[in-house]
Amino acid sequence: MINLCVAGATGWVGRALIPAVSQSEDLTLVSAVSRSAAGQTLSGSDGSDVLDVPIYAGVAEALDNVDVLIDYTSHEVVMRNTLAALERGANVVIGSSGLTAEDYDHIDAVARDAGVGVIAAGNFSFTAAMAQAAALLAAPFFPYGEVIDYASSTKSDVPSGTARELAEGLAKVRRPAKDRSMDEIAGPIEARGVSVEGVQVHSVRLPSFSVSTEIVFGLPHERLTIRHDADSSPDPYVAGTLLAVRRVVGRQGLTRGLDTLLRESLG
Repeated sequence: MINLCVAGATGWVGRALIPAVSQSEDLTLVSAVSRSAAGQTLSGSDGSDVLDVPIYAGVAEALDNVDVLIDYTSHEVVMRNTLAALERGANVVIGSSGLTAEDYDHIDAVARDAGVGVIAAGNFSFTAAMAQAAALLAAPFFPYGEVIDYASSTKSDVPSGTARELAEGLAKVRRPAKDRSMDEIAGPIEARGVSVEGVQVHSVRLPSFSVSTEIVFGLPHERLTIRHDADSSPDPYVAGTLLAVRRVVGRQGLTRGLDTLLRESLG
């Protein structure tokens, strides 16, 4: 049995995770974190069988008897939450966005020192993972490529975790070429997006988007576009998150991307 704490339990994805955990024979929710509901307990009012699970204001006080912390909070606290869990010897599954490559390097080092595992994904949707895997498969054959990141107008962090993870993955395969360097641009350089590990990423924030990520590869006289779209339901992220929970126990250090776990399943 794997004992869990869900940070962000009353948030968008957290609310969908609670009933899924309660219906899993190998998972037990022992605590939850939500600043807005601290001091209360989770009840069965959401259709789950979870009763009397305490809700805490912060992760540090919620880690007793926890094997895995699932973090679906925000860019403001995810790093602090992750380090608190690692220091207590708990494994971590990170679904929150906003962390940089340097942040993940630090998390990897701390996790290895603690002898526990971390699995982080910009997007725990299986279809998003397939889109990312397809993009990484195509990348060696295309010298040019840029990422477009679409999200709600209320999303505070840019780029999204999905887009950042994709850009960092593309850079490891092949950094896209640029026919004109950024210091040769006439006009506001911001119009060319931001460089993430040498990959240009453009963040669009508009109502009606949830999370959509697009990679556009270019060759003379042709283009290839790979795109993932999600609507306003958190349901697509539940199965991938629970897969990560089951895979993180026994690991040491950081694993990035749900696509990595899916490739492991094939191997």
